[in-house]
Amino acid sequence: MSDATLIRWCAPTLARLKTGNLFNGDFTSREDMIREITELNRSLRRKGVVAIPLRFNAGKGLIYLYRPQLLRRDLSDPRAKALLRECGYTSTRPGACLAELVRRMRDREEFPHEIGLFLGYPPADVDGFMHHRDDYKVSGLWKVYEDEETALRTFERYRRCTREYMRRYGEGFGLDRLCVAAW
Repeated sequence: MSDATLIRWCAPTLARLKTGNLFNGDFTSREDMIREITELNRSLRRKGVVAIPLRFNAGKGLIYLYRPQLLRRDLSDPRAKALLRECGYTSTRPGACLAELVRRMRDREEFPHEIGLFLGYPPADVDGFMHHRDDYKVSGLWKVYEDEETALRTFERYRRCTREYMRRYGEGFGLDRLCVAAW
């Protein structure tokens, strides 16, 4: 998995603007994927960023890169907790929720709808997607059901971040320099 791939798909998480991102990587085997993720975690964990594998199939691995501190904050939201309970999560502790998400990702073909909570999407929009799928206000990086204005600003901030990170990467800034440390 290249640094360019990681930066292209995860810049807002690396910049500490977003809780998490998903990206696909090419790997020769499941063991190769685990080895590369272990190396990535060695370099990014001290900055407050963790990567975990969600799936591996036919040389492709789906990776979740996230900031545990932000995930804790997001999952403590009362609306997020209610959605997780509604989806059958028996605990709202971040570690337990993440373990359940990983199990669901491995056991099911389609993405669990609650995954938006793990990516930093507003709980209102995750709820809207789950219950009112066709009644969204705008579709961008996710489907927006409530605060369209804030979502549009957020979409643009994430796009600008990705452009800037890709530019800096092209100028020779490495992943370690681009990843913002947790406070």
